[in-house]
Amino acid sequence: MTIRAVWFDVGEVLIDETREYGTWADWLGIPRHTFSAVFGAVIARGEDYRQVFQHFRPAFDLEKERQARLDAGLGEYLNANDLYPDVRPCLEQLREAGYFVGIAGNQTARAGRFIRELNLPTDLIATSDDWGVAKPSVAFFQRLVAVSGHQSREILYVGDRLDNDIAPATAAGLRTAWLRRGPWGALLIPGAPSPTGMVTVAPDYEITVLADLPTLLADTTSPLLWE
Repeated sequence: MTIRAVWFDVGEVLIDETREYGTWADWLGIPRHTFSAVFGAVIARGEDYRQVFQHFRPAFDLEKERQARLDAGLGEYLNANDLYPDVRPCLEQLREAGYFVGIAGNQTARAGRFIRELNLPTDLIATSDDWGVAKPSVAFFQRLVAVSGHQSREILYVGDRLDNDIAPATAAGLRTAWLRRGPWGALLIPGAPSPTGMVTVAPDYEITVLADLPTLLADTTSPLLWE
């Protein structure tokens, strides 16, 4: 079955989160290199990334601290400077080739507004806040299929996390491409412990840069395109 729609996760797929995690280190009063080291250790142990905050501040409440940052005028934000350089060219090539292009990830409604302001060449942008369901729930991907208007096997989901992205997308019947960048892309391997409880599975395809994706989809001999 031919791939007709390509959907993208956000963090570390489209957006380089280095700056944002750095601002959390600043908020906690922790040196950025120390925060990064603990972050990597937590992911390597297969724990939830939010344990990083608990390590430095027990009983840390992420939602309350997000609001506290907003109240202090230091709320989370993103702009075009946070985009990986291969994002816009990849999306443009896919749109020109006739693919439906969507973006859907675990983001707040506030983050969703910033993403839409990037004016990326997409057909649809949605967040977990918009849908009221978040990854790794398979229901997130079932909602994605419903709004995409394609059969599940006609959809390719591109994510950086085997546990949060690849495994539940596969369970929902989608094709998957694992983008190996960012902490999860570098550290996780199929079959590794998962903090989400979702058994990690091998993706249909692995890429290291988005620039490889249009070429992959244009190759009619690719196993991604045919069952």
